[in-house]
Amino acid sequence: MKLKIFSIVFLSLFFLKLVGQESSSPIKWKAKSVKIENNKYNIQLSASNPDGWELYAPDINFDGIHSADIILPDSSIKIIAPLKSNTSGTTIKSKIFEGSSFEVFKKDAEWTMDIEFSRSVPATIQLQLNYTYGKNDEFFPGESTSLEVQFEGGTETKSSLKIQDLDINHPITDCGNGEVNEKESAGLLKIFLLGFLGGLFALLTPCVFPMVPLTVSFFTKHGNNKKKGKRLAFMYGFFIFLIYISFSVPFHLAGNINPSVYNDISTNVYLNTTFFVIFIVFAFSFFGYYEITLPGGLANSTNAKQGSDALGVFFMALTLTIVSFSCTGPILGTLLVGTATAGAWPLTAGLAGFGVALGLPFALFALFPQWLNSLPKSGGWLNTVKVVLGFIELALALKFISNADLVAHWAVIKREIFFGIWILIFLGLFFYLMGWIKFPHDTKGEKISIGRKAFAFAVLAFTLYLVPGVTNTKNANISLISGFPPPVCYSIYQDPVNCEEPLNDYNEALKLAKEKNKPILIDFTGWACVNCRKMEENVWTKKEVKELMDQYILVSLYVDDKAVLPLEQQQLYKTTSGATVNIKTIGNKWSLFQTENFNATSQPWYVALTPEEKLITKPIGYTPDPKAFATWLSCGLNGMKQLKQQQQEPQP
Repeated sequence: MKLKIFSIVFLSLFFLKLVGQESSSPIKWKAKSVKIENNKYNIQLSASNPDGWELYAPDINFDGIHSADIILPDSSIKIIAPLKSNTSGTTIKSKIFEGSSFEVFKKDAEWTMDIEFSRSVPATIQLQLNYTYGKNDEFFPGESTSLEVQFEGGTETKSSLKIQDLDINHPITDCGNGEVNEKESAGLLKIFLLGFLGGLFALLTPCVFPMVPLTVSFFTKHGNNKKKGKRLAFMYGFFIFLIYISFSVPFHLAGNINPSVYNDISTNVYLNTTFFVIFIVFAFSFFGYYEITLPGGLANSTNAKQGSDALGVFFMALTLTIVSFSCTGPILGTLLVGTATAGAWPLTAGLAGFGVALGLPFALFALFPQWLNSLPKSGGWLNTVKVVLGFIELALALKFISNADLVAHWAVIKREIFFGIWILIFLGLFFYLMGWIKFPHDTKGEKISIGRKAFAFAVLAFTLYLVPGVTNTKNANISLISGFPPPVCYSIYQDPVNCEEPLNDYNEALKLAKEKNKPILIDFTGWACVNCRKMEENVWTKKEVKELMDQYILVSLYVDDKAVLPLEQQQLYKTTSGATVNIKTIGNKWSLFQTENFNATSQPWYVALTPEEKLITKPIGYTPDPKAFATWLSCGLNGMKQLKQQQQEPQP
């Protein structure tokens, strides 16, 4: 009972924090400090509780879960006296915990703790207080609030992230993102087609393919009313499409709460690690070592509601979606995670393509039932498709753990390690397709067809294409899969051949730009950003682009970097919109810097500024065409020259 309650509540709290939704706790907190001696301070936390909620005392242990915790922003701060209450509360018998007695505060309360700084004392810090409250049958563990604490004698080093007098609506030259809408439309169409291809591949899996002739036959033999049967078949396909489209609705809602939620999802260490484990589990399921199914009651309950009317057809479509999950889930998961960082509409476009590919065959075969005779019979080839999908899942799983490794700076899966593992995976796929290794559901002595051998040698060619990726040569830049492996500079070699690492701090770049009187090129990027790697490896390396970029001071600002900022740089920042943001990591800092100054949240995002921090051109995003990117860079340099000429002209 207890574990179930905690699981539900904590999962809900995690999602709310992920999308940036502030808690609406009725208990409000304030914090202040009193200097004890040298670097030692007493922290005083005051709780305002006007509605008489039961605030649990700070020293309660709920079967391993503490009623209250303090999370400090830096390991250099030590707690020398734990959190305790200055006053006595009221003892209650909890309905949630079967009559167990606990101390609670039904009015205002004050808690204290002592801390010590091992380094210099900052002017302020942000600490996180997790506490527990409830009333009657209501119970809220792990409620979290961020509090700013000021310290007497502390050193103030924080600065505003807002560039003063920056006018993003009136750049020096009017060039940049004139074709943004066309590119966005083309991007959505591309994602739709990728989703469509994924849906076609899902059709060939053992969970879906045998259902096509069975389901279509049911509709075409619908009594003596063949027109009605065809209409219901079309409806069936449409409902499949509608069900998959609905999966994107939560992302639209989350985006309204917090526009940066897509980046948070795609770079979250825990989520990426979880997807890594899930994809490994799916892969070995596809190899035939075990079966993954959803709870039978779920499929049975939807199956029981089937009928010949519209509602019945809807439940038939829902049943197909559920029972085919073990095959479509990994493909769909790849689509979800691969497009989540781009926003809700690209995600919807991908799901729409997937749903159309799955639903369209049922409608077409109902309209032309004679086509059913041309379908290949189910057989061993379906198992081959499933095993191939298993190898692909292994390759995709590595991408997720690589994302976590990059943003958390574990330095485990370097670029060459990534390529080495992929080579082993696809070499294993080649051996399987040639029949040299077997899995549980493979038929012994099965003859390998010419088509399968041809596909095997295509896989071998791709594997050989990956081999230079493990070397420290100019050929190590594998452009075909750029964006999937880690960046070129994230290498096991001490001096990677293709690595030209730019500055990573804006203030350093600004100082250098003033010294050399060069424009600044800001590259808002991310460790887990696929399109960023494509730009760096396929566009920046072109001669005409590189020559232009050398005339800028390039600074790459990673918005997903989870490295914690030095204590003196952490702060609670009040944005221009009035929101309060906790800046704790490098990614927090540069993400807010981007939104505060340029009203953008996507990556890559390129901005050209003068040394005086004036906008030269309109910022642009992902531009895979080297000529178009070179034109934008050239435009910025021309704008800088015009400004210099104006400054040199004598004033009347």
